[in-house]
Amino acid sequence: MLALDTAAYTSPWRHRHPGEKALLALGLLGCAVLLPPWPGAPIVAVVATATALGPARLPVRVLVRAARAPLLFIVTGVLPMLVAVGGRHLVGWDPAGPATAARLGGRAGAALLCLLLFAATTPLADVLPRLHRLGVPPAVTEIAALIYRLLFTLLAAAHAVREAQAARLGHRTWATTYRSLAGQGAAIFVRAFDRARRLEEGLALRGYTGSLRVDVPVRRVSPPFVATSLLILATIVAATLTLRSIV
Repeated sequence: MLALDTAAYTSPWRHRHPGEKALLALGLLGCAVLLPPWPGAPIVAVVATATALGPARLPVRVLVRAARAPLLFIVTGVLPMLVAVGGRHLVGWDPAGPATAARLGGRAGAALLCLLLFAATTPLADVLPRLHRLGVPPAVTEIAALIYRLLFTLLAAAHAVREAQAARLGHRTWATTYRSLAGQGAAIFVRAFDRARRLEEGLALRGYTGSLRVDVPVRRVSPPFVATSLLILATIVAATLTLRSIV
């Protein structure tokens, strides 16, 4: 199981209603997107991080490991904004680039922390069955659940293939490493098709009619949690607009 999934299943917020956590996390996400990036994005990022590490008790190393790859993607995406193409020089420094990159990077980083707050406290198994009440077609949620289940199978297969290749000195040189990676991709591709076929046959033998019924545990909405979340969101909006007017 991935570290983020383990954190979600062991979180002290595990048994809270997903709607409560969605209100807080997605509300923070809305603030990160709609409010002015300065000082809105830093405020949202601080609140999301403090909530994840504080009440949600997410370990720091798990948060860092989950955020480092998306943050690298964000940094890679904003770097081209520092240069301008065309004009007298083919490629040159854009004077407005740093401000644009900072605004986009700030929004994206704050939004990432909000999504990680929700993902680290809410297992996907608690979310998918409840999406039917919001009008999401059952076929969409069931395909998502099957892909999610298949993901762990393929990760385990990739780990087993890599260990077998390493035991046979498959990563001794660059040439053998590239050859091993190609073989690993081919093996996982074949196993994915085989696993998908077995899942399809298993569903057909169990009389699948287009819907998978699961037992959804009852979660009661906590009015204090909802009220606190709304108060936090209102405070962020007021603080951002106030600081914006002062600066």
